[in-house]
Amino acid sequence: MAADGARGDALVTYRAKRRFDRTPEPAGGAGRSAGNLYTIQKHAARRLHYDLRLEVDGVLKSWAVTRGPSLDPAEKRLAVRTEDHPLDYAAFEGRIPEGNYGAGTVLLWDRGSWEPLGDPREGLKNGKLVFRLDGERLRGRWALIRMKGRKPERRENWLLIKENDPESDREKDVTALDASVLSGRKMQQIAAAPEAVWTGGGEVRRGKKASDAEPRAARKRRGTGKMPGFVEPALATLVDDVPEGEKWLFEVKFDGYRAVAAAAGDAVRISTRNGLDWTSRFSGIADALHRLDLDGVLLDGEIVAVDPDGRTSFSQLQDVLKGGRGQLSYFVFDLLAERGKSLRTRPLTERKARLAALLKDTGRSGPVFFTDHITGDGAEMLATLCRTGFEGIIAKRADAPYRSGRGRAWLKIKCSRDQEFVIVGWSPSTRDRPFSSLLLAVREKGGFRYAGRVGTGFSERDMAAMAERLKGLSRKTPPVTGEVPRAVARQARWVKPELVAQVAFAEFTSDGLVRQGRFLGLREDKPPESVGRDIPQSVKEAEEMVENDDVTVAGIRLSHPDRVLYPQQGVTKRDLATYFEAVASAMLPHLAGRLVSLVRCPQGSAKKCFFQRHGGAGLPDQVHRLAVRERDGDEAEYLHVEDAAGLVAAAQMGVLELHLWGSRIDDIERPDRLVFDLDPDSAVDFGTVKQAAVHIRDVLDALGLKSFALLTGGKGIHVVAPLVRRHEWPTVKAFAGSVAARVADDDPANFVATMTKAKRKGRIFIDYFRNDRGSTAIAPYSPRAREGAPLAWPVEWEALASVRAANQFRLGEVDTRSAKGWPGYGKTRQGLKAASLRALGVQAD
Repeated sequence: MAADGARGDALVTYRAKRRFDRTPEPAGGAGRSAGNLYTIQKHAARRLHYDLRLEVDGVLKSWAVTRGPSLDPAEKRLAVRTEDHPLDYAAFEGRIPEGNYGAGTVLLWDRGSWEPLGDPREGLKNGKLVFRLDGERLRGRWALIRMKGRKPERRENWLLIKENDPESDREKDVTALDASVLSGRKMQQIAAAPEAVWTGGGEVRRGKKASDAEPRAARKRRGTGKMPGFVEPALATLVDDVPEGEKWLFEVKFDGYRAVAAAAGDAVRISTRNGLDWTSRFSGIADALHRLDLDGVLLDGEIVAVDPDGRTSFSQLQDVLKGGRGQLSYFVFDLLAERGKSLRTRPLTERKARLAALLKDTGRSGPVFFTDHITGDGAEMLATLCRTGFEGIIAKRADAPYRSGRGRAWLKIKCSRDQEFVIVGWSPSTRDRPFSSLLLAVREKGGFRYAGRVGTGFSERDMAAMAERLKGLSRKTPPVTGEVPRAVARQARWVKPELVAQVAFAEFTSDGLVRQGRFLGLREDKPPESVGRDIPQSVKEAEEMVENDDVTVAGIRLSHPDRVLYPQQGVTKRDLATYFEAVASAMLPHLAGRLVSLVRCPQGSAKKCFFQRHGGAGLPDQVHRLAVRERDGDEAEYLHVEDAAGLVAAAQMGVLELHLWGSRIDDIERPDRLVFDLDPDSAVDFGTVKQAAVHIRDVLDALGLKSFALLTGGKGIHVVAPLVRRHEWPTVKAFAGSVAARVADDDPANFVATMTKAKRKGRIFIDYFRNDRGSTAIAPYSPRAREGAPLAWPVEWEALASVRAANQFRLGEVDTRSAKGWPGYGKTRQGLKAASLRALGVQAD
């Protein structure tokens, strides 16, 4: 029943509703289907429902069944018709992040095949579709009947009905079966997983009961290594010429999607360069990696489509992902971890030698390939590749460790010019086309800058799909700064800057505009904020920077940038500085304007560390000093950090922890935050700690205070309540102490409010002593100087239930784009109410 002709147009609405750089859902790749695919996915979106999908004409026709299917023929379940989905959506299971269409958890509840009893196209047209299911949970005859509305409705309402046959059952509630037929997990487990994983056998099976499947434990796997976390990939710097010398290796530059793949035992995960999980979209690659039986491995490479002449083609890659014909290949060029241990500090030559041995059995048929290299004459390699239509080469320092982010140890030299641009508008056509050209921009300081137009390179299908997506992004004002030519601005139709296009062009004009642009496709893997003007750097300058090991982050020059601070993870000073720069906008609202104390570990977390709260010789200017009068009347010099440069300067000093005061430097005597540090005894499990945090939240709520949860990166949780600056330290401390004592008195089996270690055995210590002048608490987003490179990470109360441990978020693994602080924290205006103080017996100042 598969048909390629309708697939492109049928998925326009599906793609228009989704941002594929922000959701792990598949964009629409070619499915491996016999043409009669059936699935049901349990979907906890705004409301829980079950998505029924039946393959017709190369797509999945879809209905949202609000109460789920029933085996009772007397039950008629509402089924709301939704947009067509791509075939590879049938294997999707995971979480759709907040802020995306359909945000929530998706569980693969049933799968198999369906047989239409009659012409399915006529059934859809006439509103009566009768069919037989052969799934793992649902079988027998079913019917979908379209309801007749009194007037035309925006959505089609159908009824899903089980017909009378041996498979019907008036007593059994089939929706009580709540485990995934793919992974065996339940909704809570999928929601709690840090990232979705591929568990092998990605092809949807038909008519096979779950009990007939080979038990996973029965499959002999050699690997026992831990599944590595995501690592931000290394990025190459564009240069104007080929570097010379034996210190450089040269590889073919591919034109595809960057992919970091983790594999351990049965699990495989494929992430984009920004950490987005695309495992389900690249299911063929995931299956191939699964068959290799990899042991705690982390790979870096590029997923591409290869044309008949052996060249990688970005436009062909786009066609395959949209459901066209063709095969994807994964060219792997680096090995970042093996058997769960990081190799990032090892030289490139060693990592590639291990990688070659690891992939020696992949053969020539693929789809996973080792990327070979040459040493020596890179200029001749570039000339040969350019003559034969390739994109260019990548030069890599043979002795360099693996460094996340853009650096000079990897250089790219292109045969022709192309780069990403943000689409900010379109020009109408006078030739009966959806549009004449797309208006482009690049990210610069202060916003997006207009960068010209592109009007060629589109197929009719491309234009129709693009017009549909642009329709939902329209806006009245230009989203760009700077001058836009009058002739362009007069006709422009502006859109929100959310789509990223890959464009080939001859050159930039003197005004910085694209000349002779040609559209290659959309980049679903790159956010608009990352798109800047790609201007070639002098290769000599780049070589000098590599030789001098010169690294600058946020304007701060790092010495010894590759010094390893967390040996187990291979996290370097450069990685720490890059992290601080990335989370600065979320961290500084809590940190700036406060005194801080620092935990410094100049030689890394495994060596000697020390605590610094006062100024001293050798501190960089970006770490500011402030004279503060102590209780005894003397003055002491304290520290504070005000911007991203200050955070990076702290990284340069080897600062692995930042602890903040509860008041701001413009009013030190009046705190503006209340903190309860829940510190569990080693015998207390984390589930109990989470329950304790919720209990403290409820107690504070009853006292008129809204609070927020912070994972400490250690064992516990901080419950934090913002305050208006009304009371001084003694009152706030007395209030906190009274709350802690009241909770401990009410439940002495689980809580204690005194520091005596003997009394804390088997209990949670409610540490309220941080609410005192000069006391500090770990700053949100601060690393911890502990094994595993954990982070202090804010979480919403709704998400706390799915958190596995207080040190779950780790430096080098976390997606820094998710660092957005607590929603509503900065706008919360509340104080200690007089009635609450009286109820607790606290005398206000």
